Parts: sequence; C-alpha cells; structure tokens
Amino acid sequence: MAPYESDRTAGAEGLPDEADDVRAGRRKAARYVVPVAVVGVAAATIGLVPALADSGDPSLPKITAEQLIEKIAKSDVQQLSGTVKVSTDLGLPSLGGLESGMLSGATEGSGGSSADPQSKLMELASGTHTVRVAADGPDKAKVSVLENAAEYSIIHNGNDVWAYDSKSNEVYHSTAPAAEKGEEKAPKDVPTTPKELADEALKSVDDTTSVTVDGTAQVAGRDAYKLLIKPKQSGSTVGAITVAVDAKTGVPLKFTLVPTSGGAAVVDAGFTQVAFAKPAASTFDFTPPKGAKVTEDKDGKDTRESKESKAPESAPSHGDLGKGLDGLKTIGKGWSTIAEFDTGGQGMPSGSSSEGGDVSGFLNSLGDHVKGKFGSGTVFSTRLVNALITDDGKVYAGAVTKDALVKAANAAH
Repeated sequence: MAPYESDRTAGAEGLPDEADDVRAGRRKAARYVVPVAVVGVAAATIGLVPALADSGDPSLPKITAEQLIEKIAKSDVQQLSGTVKVSTDLGLPSLGGLESGMLSGATEGSGGSSADPQSKLMELASGTHTVRVAADGPDKAKVSVLENAAEYSIIHNGNDVWAYDSKSNEVYHSTAPAAEKGEEKAPKDVPTTPKELADEALKSVDDTTSVTVDGTAQVAGRDAYKLLIKPKQSGSTVGAITVAVDAKTGVPLKFTLVPTSGGAAVVDAGFTQVAFAKPAASTFDFTPPKGAKVTEDKDGKDTRESKESKAPESAPSHGDLGKGLDGLKTIGKGWSTIAEFDTGGQGMPSGSSSEGGDVSGFLNSLGDHVKGKFGSGTVFSTRLVNALITDDGKVYAGAVTKDALVKAANAAH
C-alpha cells in the first residue's frame, strides 16, 4: 500500500512523474526516527505533542498528502520572525541535584562557558519554553530562549556565530563558513522550530508510513492544512505526528507527536506569532556586553584549552548514526528500526547495587531488569525512546517498546 493514503480520498489529482522521482529519492535515504547514543539526548531531537488545539477550521482547497509534502519541500521562505512555544514531557524521572550536576559537568567539558550551545540547548529537552526566532536568508538567523528575567540567544550573522547567556553574562563565539544557497550554518544541536522538527519526521516517510491530510486548522492566525503521519508497523512508541502547514507559504507552523502509550503529549512546538517579513538588520547585530566573559571556539576546540581538551560531541543525527560507534548495526526498518552497537566493555550489572557500587545501584533503580537468550540487562525508558543495555555491554535502542528491544536482543544471540 502506498504511504500517501489520502491520495485516494482527498479528491485531487496526484503529482506528475517529477514528484514521484522526488519521493523515490527521499525514500532511498536511509533515515531513522531516532539517534542512538544517549536516551535523553536522542529523545531531544524528536518531535512533539497532542493534537492541534488551535481554534478555527478554515475552508481550503482540497490537497493530497503528496502535494502537501511537496509544498513543504518547495517552500522558499527566507525571511520570517515569530514566537514558538515548546513543551516537552519525556516522562524522565526527576534526578534533582544529579541532573544539574550532569549539565554542569557538560558545561565544564566544553571550556567552562555556560553559553556553549552544545550544552545549553539541551535544556529544551524538558519543561515548557518560549523561543523567539528570526531569519533573513541562510546566513542570518537568531534563536532566543526566554527565561525568568534572563535570555539565552544564538545569533548567526555571516561567518560569525555568537551565543550569549544573560544570566551568567557569558559569551561563546565561533566561526562558520558562509552558507551555500538554501543551506543553514547556524548550530543545529536541538531542533527548535516546527520546520526543523517536520524535516526530521519527513525523513522517515516510506512504505512503512501512512500519510494523510487530516483537515485544516488555524495556527498563529494563519490558515493551515494538517498532515497526519502514522507508523503502519507495530512495536513503535510513536503513535502519530501532526504537522500544521501554512496554506500560503508551505512553512510548517506546528508539529505534534502523540506516543502510543497515550496520556500527556511528548512535546508541543508551534508558533504563537509569526510574520513573513524581513526582520530589521539590527536583529542580527551582536557585540559582547561590557564585562562579559568571552570564550572563543574555532573548529570545535576552545583556544584557551590544551589540544587534548575537546568540546563534547552532539548527539548523532539520523544521517550519521554510525559515526563514532564501532560495529553499529540496524535491525528492522522504518519506525520499528532498532540500533545495535557494542560499547566495547562490560555493561551495567543488573543485580544488586553492591555489584557496581552506589552509582550502578542508583542507575539500575531507574530501569527495568530483563532476561533472555542474551543473559540479563536493563531497559531504560522514556515515553518515546527506549534502550536495552545488556550485562555484556551490548546496546539496543530505538523508538520502540521494551518487548521489541528484548525480542531483537534475543534474535541477535
């Protein structure tokens, strides 16, 4: 069955052969729903919430799912500004001081700057945040996360990328080569806009996916189509993804993801205000405030540190899952894909805390102990991404259920 089910029901003609070629090319790209290094980091790169809650049901011309996807792909909007509300509920246990300590450790590892985007943007992986965005072509962009009486901003202007944390009055500066046409060079550690999240979801559209047009909505005062993406396979933790697409420009305005477990949304990200006009040039100007601590970074290395001191790597993207992971294999396909790799050492003891000390005992208390042909292991879960770590150091991870992980591990032994 073709993934574009609404091609049969929307009452509009399909796209010409050229569109079929585009779709075929997209399917050939081996993309997966989740990166697979650390469960929490992986979950941060996936998308968002329950069904669209905006009022209004505008009357718009009929459109097929394939035509709507092509509308997104062909969108040439280069200038916009707006406010995005992002809410994330991965169902992670509260780690209290340990959680803040881990974030602090990541900051120290990146040269001691609280403004380093690689650690700072990970805060979007939990809670509710207000984000202001602005763009003027591929070489000018600004993303600001508004906090209580503080603001964290990343400004990309030409070859310069600045990050500023007003709370600590720290600045992080790096350089980036000028972007090619249509290419964005600003940091992309964590998707922050509906378009970035939609792009990630659309990479997974293949014959394991049902894609339909699910009516219309109004988002941020604009008429939009709702694109509904659902896995056809069993075993995935992804229930459904809805993308609200601006009817006029083709820009995704809101992205939602519902887990198969139901309940509260995993994440909700959508524009509350948006304008497709050229932002003021001053929007992208930045000069470090007087007295601010400035950390210079070039080619991923802090110039104040020794050559051995490297900034931590960000989570792998869907396109480079195997980078830095020896022996990475994938099991299954589509939404039920599971990544398998060997840590090269002993896994986490899944017995008493005395086997691995206090830290091992604490971590084991956060997971579910399982047994099978692979021996013993521990499954660490969020509401979207799960990972099985066996006692012999093997890792199985993906946006799949615990039972799917155990089944995969059994089959591998």
